[in-house]
Amino acid sequence: MSAYVLAHLSDPHLPPLPAALLRELVGKRALGYLNWRRNRHLIHRRDVLDQLVADLHAQQPDHIAITGDLVNLALPAEFAPARRWLDGVGPPERVTIIPGNHDAYVRATRRRFAQAFGDFLRDDDAGASDAITYPFVQRRGPLTLIATSTAVPTAPFMATGRLGAAQLAALDHVLGARAAEPTFRVLLIHHPLRPEHHGRFKRLTDADALLGLLKRHGVDLILHGHDHVHSTMWLEGPRGRIPAIGVPSASAVAHGHHPAAAYNLFRIMRDGEGWRCEQNVRGFIESKGFRDIRRVMLI
Repeated sequence: MSAYVLAHLSDPHLPPLPAALLRELVGKRALGYLNWRRNRHLIHRRDVLDQLVADLHAQQPDHIAITGDLVNLALPAEFAPARRWLDGVGPPERVTIIPGNHDAYVRATRRRFAQAFGDFLRDDDAGASDAITYPFVQRRGPLTLIATSTAVPTAPFMATGRLGAAQLAALDHVLGARAAEPTFRVLLIHHPLRPEHHGRFKRLTDADALLGLLKRHGVDLILHGHDHVHSTMWLEGPRGRIPAIGVPSASAVAHGHHPAAAYNLFRIMRDGEGWRCEQNVRGFIESKGFRDIRRVMLI
């Protein structure tokens, strides 16, 4: 049996930032706009993002997961270009996305993500006219993708995430119902799952509750974004440890302690009653494009 290949990228922060109306640049958006003009426009480059997508397509993955932060300030003018970019990545049957905190930057446009990208966010059992809800579940080959949203508007200088009681209850049901299925279960979430991660300004505020669900029900792999670094954490599950994998921003050049853009390829194959999963990291090297950085047998 050949391996099923799942690609993972995150935090494209699609550049360039479109022109903003003065009335849109108030509160948190004003601070974010100044930050973009001062330094972030030098970090997030469209040419890097385009090279990543071209290299990813050359690898011919079976499916692509994007774990949030497609846009920057959730300006109304950002969503149409982001949709055109996403259509270039692949069709909804080949691509699954979830929102990040920048996609819900302010309350005024917190619903725009679902309006712009709804066909990429639909549960397999939902109808075309049904509202988008989280978690949603998609079966792709041997995978069960369980997609969550931690994207909530926050105060200036805050980038925390929250699942909330209703989503946690729904996730408890979904994980319990899928626990015995003979599929490879992948949880998609934007924020990392460590409650202490990034301190109180960028953390997932209800990480403890989610960790409890995972300890009880388990999944096979967790993919996240948000912190723009290569990351592997091992979390406790009912039948052993669960790998939780983060990835740098898909459009970034190396800066400070943050590496250049990268994406992951996971080669997943049945192994008797269990699974094998190999991670291949492909990263951006200035003047050389994307190259293999490392290969790791996770499971």
